[in-house]
Amino acid sequence: MAYESGALNAALAAAVGSDPALVAELRGAFVESAARQIDLLGRARCDANWHFSALRLKSLAASFGVQGIAGLADLALESAPGDPVVLRKLAVAMADFDEMPAQLQ
Repeated sequence: MAYESGALNAALAAAVGSDPALVAELRGAFVESAARQIDLLGRARCDANWHFSALRLKSLAASFGVQGIAGLADLALESAPGDPVVLRKLAVAMADFDEMPAQLQ
């Protein structure tokens, strides 16, 4: 998912300029918010909670230009609550995204 981080940083730089501290803060906010929605997906026990969390994740990822995670949120919308394959793919995608050094993004 390395290309995803690059898209996020490009979108943030276009929005806030070349302030690396602000870009890092906004990137951190994205990672934290996405992780929260993925956690809620993992704890969802009904269709409504699963659907709501998947929509929030899709909206968040799309607003930051992170299409891979938005696509996985679409997959979640098509899946049953608690689908372990979707949750595993989301966990891997976020781990890959979060581990990439900021200067390579």
